[in-house]
Amino acid sequence: MGNSKSSAMSKEILKDLKLTTNFSENELSQWYENFQKQCPSGRIAPNEFMQIYNRFFPDSDATTYAKHVFRSFDTNDDGTLDFKEYIIALHMTSGGKTERKLEWAFSLFDVDKNGYITKAEVTEICNAIFKMIPKEDQEKLPADENTPEKRAEKLWSYFKKKDNERLAEGEFIQGVMDNDNALHLIQYNPLK
Repeated sequence: MGNSKSSAMSKEILKDLKLTTNFSENELSQWYENFQKQCPSGRIAPNEFMQIYNRFFPDSDATTYAKHVFRSFDTNDDGTLDFKEYIIALHMTSGGKTERKLEWAFSLFDVDKNGYITKAEVTEICNAIFKMIPKEDQEKLPADENTPEKRAEKLWSYFKKKDNERLAEGEFIQGVMDNDNALHLIQYNPLK
């Protein structure tokens, strides 16, 4: 019975996912079976994704950030996530090389999907990140990053760009890799 669900994944998708991720055929088959149970249509809609995402941040508002994450994962721009997009997203955010994660981070910050990041887009994502940080944790942040605007300003300064300039993917990746603090600023890790 379990194999009937697993066999529904095409051999082509399975082969492609094995090549592009570090997941085994068994892991992919198990995830596919679970995905089919959770999403019988074979797709995750934005509202379902936001509900899932909000469960990880019960003490804050992850809705705006989840919308941006969803947009960055929806590589074919059809307004849903299929299994392949879901697994590639899982791979890029949970495993793999830092450079691959930063490629994904670039797509997150590239709100208009034009291949460049502007300071306004950095500010927009920093606002979304900030909404996920509980108030008590916000109060513990350094003075130069305790508001979304300050966080965006600090991050933008690492790229040595003027306010009206834009940032290409390679510049973004190199800028973050060259500065550990920039890496900290593009994400939110809950304080333990």
